[in-house]
Amino acid sequence: MSNTVERTDIGEGLRRWRAVRRVSQLELATLAGTTQRHLSFVESGRSQPGRALVIRLAESLGLSLRQRNDLLALAGYAPVFTESSLDEQALAPVRTAIEQILRGHQPYPALVVGPYGRVVAANDAVEVFTEGAAPELLRPPVNMLRLMLHPDGMARRIRNLGEWGRHVIDALRASARRSPDPRMDDFVDELAAYVPEAPVGPDHLGFAVPMRLASADGELRLITTLTSFATATDVTVAELQLEAFLPADQPTADLLRTRAERRRTTAGRPRSE
Repeated sequence: MSNTVERTDIGEGLRRWRAVRRVSQLELATLAGTTQRHLSFVESGRSQPGRALVIRLAESLGLSLRQRNDLLALAGYAPVFTESSLDEQALAPVRTAIEQILRGHQPYPALVVGPYGRVVAANDAVEVFTEGAAPELLRPPVNMLRLMLHPDGMARRIRNLGEWGRHVIDALRASARRSPDPRMDDFVDELAAYVPEAPVGPDHLGFAVPMRLASADGELRLITTLTSFATATDVTVAELQLEAFLPADQPTADLLRTRAERRRTTAGRPRSE
């Protein structure tokens, strides 16, 4: 019995990504500044691309830094984009910037998440999301996507869970189509099972609506902004995403300010002996 392990080569990798991105050889060659003939030779294994060309091809395909490193590896090259741990000294300025952004977004909730919804950092206002959640969902590292949609997390307090939750699932599936990942597919299937079907009625607008979240102080209406660290050259930083929530109306803004003031008052109160 042969012990040979089948290995994907650079040609197969390029063909697969072209199929995912739905671009022709000519289109990719033009974007990457090469010829269709040369790209054809690379894909058929008749030519070995230089490292610079592999990087241009990966960039033209819109690959993430991790995927660019993987494509380089298929061509026999070492990774060019570092992958640091977020607690390393090299990323101290990034950590400081993240802390400042999160603090500056107060009194509104904001958090930074890594791949698959893992919470990396958050400001104090996210306590409105953890209110009443099952302890097992709050054990570090907290997964924000699961916390939001799990029936023992925020889901039981989201009054428009069907409509809002389906928008989240659709966005995740769209992202997975652009960057195929079996692990993410399984995770999205898990999340989708938590969300009830939302019938499309005559008032359906076809885009996201504010999340309506019940809280001990009243209902919150929140809209979401997502920001990526697009110009990062470190894989870890490039995979982070800032998720900031904003009030969709004045009552929500007032309620969040009230909660923030209560947290400050409670934090400044001396503990009883």
